[in-house]
Amino acid sequence: MRRHLTLLLAAPALALAQAYPPGFGPNPTLPEPDKQLIPTVNIAPVERWSGQQQPLAPPGFRVSAYASGLDHPRWVYTLRNGDVLVAETNAPPKPEDSKGVKGMVMKAVQKKAGAVTESANRITLLRGLDASGAAQTRTVFLKGLNSPFGMALVGQYLYVADTDAVLRFPYQEGATSITAPGTKVMDLPAGTRNHHWTKNIIASPDGKYLYATVGSNSNVAENGMEEELGRAAIWQLDLASGKSRLYATGLRNPNGMGWEPTSKTLWTAVNERDELGNELVPDYMTSVKDGGFYGWPYSYYGQHVDARVKPPQPAMVAKAIAPDYALGAHTASLGLAFYEGKLFPQPYQGGVFIGQHGSWNRKPHSGYKVVFIPFSGGKPSGPPQDFLTGFLNREGKAQGRPVGVAVDGQGALLVADDVGNVVWRVAPAAAQSASR
Repeated sequence: MRRHLTLLLAAPALALAQAYPPGFGPNPTLPEPDKQLIPTVNIAPVERWSGQQQPLAPPGFRVSAYASGLDHPRWVYTLRNGDVLVAETNAPPKPEDSKGVKGMVMKAVQKKAGAVTESANRITLLRGLDASGAAQTRTVFLKGLNSPFGMALVGQYLYVADTDAVLRFPYQEGATSITAPGTKVMDLPAGTRNHHWTKNIIASPDGKYLYATVGSNSNVAENGMEEELGRAAIWQLDLASGKSRLYATGLRNPNGMGWEPTSKTLWTAVNERDELGNELVPDYMTSVKDGGFYGWPYSYYGQHVDARVKPPQPAMVAKAIAPDYALGAHTASLGLAFYEGKLFPQPYQGGVFIGQHGSWNRKPHSGYKVVFIPFSGGKPSGPPQDFLTGFLNREGKAQGRPVGVAVDGQGALLVADDVGNVVWRVAPAAAQSASR
């Protein structure tokens, strides 16, 4: 019986012999741009989970609702004692981003997708694990924030990335709430447009630096490059001096970040541009080079020129670095978590899980699932493997949409579902359910 279960869990390794799907992998074939007069709008309307419905994991794994009834959970973070933090959050007011015909269309699309809700502006702490796979306790850990997203614990301080600043809070291990006010350690680009409002952070392995993601303020700089100052980038903050600098640029909307376990290289998941057709441009994940430029807005996937951007900048295009691995067009790949736990079988060790929030402008839909990509020698080593699916029902309606992914203290995978208002937990079915 145990041998049979091991074979089931190891089955994804067989996918290594398969071909890469279109728009995926280290060398994707890119079609010619399809410049549509009227962009495709094809959002999956919301029909949330009911009863015992839940996403589907591979054979040999069990899915449980670690916490349900949350308010738009977008991001998850595991503290060193095993407690889990969940950012319950949504976009702040951004009046300039909803002006004009395009802005009105986007607002209607977001409403249909279940994304137009007032932000709870809080971080919730989940602790323990009962026999059903749910958290034993839930408390409000921080409140009164401003569209919080990324979280990072460094020493005795918890850093939180609001939409407009990185804040530092005193942290006491085991505490169920923080009431002390936060101290601002870094401003982040925001404003009344604030097109990509989510800001993520990660600490360097030695705890000396924070890295912060800031998405672009537009699709392809249609509002002018003056609105893109400090955006489409990853920043580095020196925690000792408080000084910050641009670490990498030309990344349209970087979100998830992680340190590849063997090389200790920073990787990020990036949402690419829209309105060039169903198959352009693939979202991607890539290792991040200090000082690297990744093309946005002048080119995509290396040095493929985007003719919509005026004036052209051939010198910038010549500098553009091609990403390491394509994740499919319009998948909205947001979450990224390398697997360093011990609970999953060997084929998952060192690989990466990607939370794909799902397309709004592609026919047919893409994303709406969590995929796994194996790694070997510090690099992706095979095609993507579906790991958590079923977010779209047979009628093409969204029962949920996965965003942030994280590994919990026991080695299970946590997935924030901001439409289903659930944090899902995925673990081998044979793993003993025991509280932390």
